[in-house]
Amino acid sequence: LFLHKQHQRMAPVKFKGATHFRQRIVCSVLSGKTVVIDEIRSNDTNPGVRDFEASFLRLVDKITNGSKILISTTGTKVSFTPGLIVGGKITHDCSLSRSIGWFLEGILGLAPFGKEALEIEFTGVTNDDQDISVDLIRTVTIPLLKNFGIGEEDKVEIKVLKRGAPPLGGGAVRFKCPMVRGQIKSIQLLDEGKIRRIRGIAYSTKMSPQTGGRMVETARSILNKYTQDIFIYTDHYKGKETGLSPGFGLSLVAETTTGTTLSAEITATPGVLPEDLGIDTAKLLLTEIANGGCVDTINQSTALLFMVLCPDTISKVRMGKLSPYTVKYLRHLREFFAVTFRVEADEDKPTITLTCKGIGFKNIAKRVY
Repeated sequence: LFLHKQHQRMAPVKFKGATHFRQRIVCSVLSGKTVVIDEIRSNDTNPGVRDFEASFLRLVDKITNGSKILISTTGTKVSFTPGLIVGGKITHDCSLSRSIGWFLEGILGLAPFGKEALEIEFTGVTNDDQDISVDLIRTVTIPLLKNFGIGEEDKVEIKVLKRGAPPLGGGAVRFKCPMVRGQIKSIQLLDEGKIRRIRGIAYSTKMSPQTGGRMVETARSILNKYTQDIFIYTDHYKGKETGLSPGFGLSLVAETTTGTTLSAEITATPGVLPEDLGIDTAKLLLTEIANGGCVDTINQSTALLFMVLCPDTISKVRMGKLSPYTVKYLRHLREFFAVTFRVEADEDKPTITLTCKGIGFKNIAKRVY
């Protein structure tokens, strides 16, 4: 508690603009530093925070104790003073503007460090065309967290109870995460290995049962040229599990001989045929494989955050081309935690190696028996 009060006396970290809103709130909680975000869409015809950003603030407030949130009358300025992560069992109705994956990905950095295990039942949109889906978080992100020692004893679980497509959603997802006692483990993810097999999920809801098969057939027509070990599960939802809107999508995961995973996914937008979506998703996965690395593009920022929270030792990871989102995240990690990464280009490969020394983050909120 004394350390937490010391953190709160630090000068606030100030930003301008609405970009990377989740980053700033999550880093604020983990660093204990107050964050002030000003000029949020101040020149927009609809200025201020959006409904999904306000919803994310409510979610963080639910899993913490003592957080203080101040939003100006115009909504263009937010001041957030973090509390302690407590965890527990909660429910959260996500804004329909963003998928459940957007909210779940945002709190993954907070979930293991609570006073007790965290269990959340989310409702809203499970898959959309702009955010990571709950399927990829379950099949790619959660295995990545195991490298840091999260979920080794008690598993991190994600279960899709209802599939909800935009615009009306109606989906439901249950997320369980055990708490970390002490510190996480540092990592050395440098050996990419070779592609061993490809797995995937072709989902459809309130659509013809043949929709999934049409996506699988065209995706396999591309991927079979490179490997025969392909299994894509068709997940058709009907009845009470269908949510409120029709929709379909495809998630593909390439697993390597060293256990790393690379992923790609596309959710259908109006007018898109299942056959075209299957081809586009397969090509996107091949692009991800060509980029190389032990962590795929969509999970780069998650890996870097946990590397910063590692013990006071060196962590290394090999990645492909960094996304603009990841580059901005590196700057945020430096501002909140005073940690910089050494970035080195690999010889004869299109990959880079990132190295950092962890801050030795400990779960100070856990119960002491």
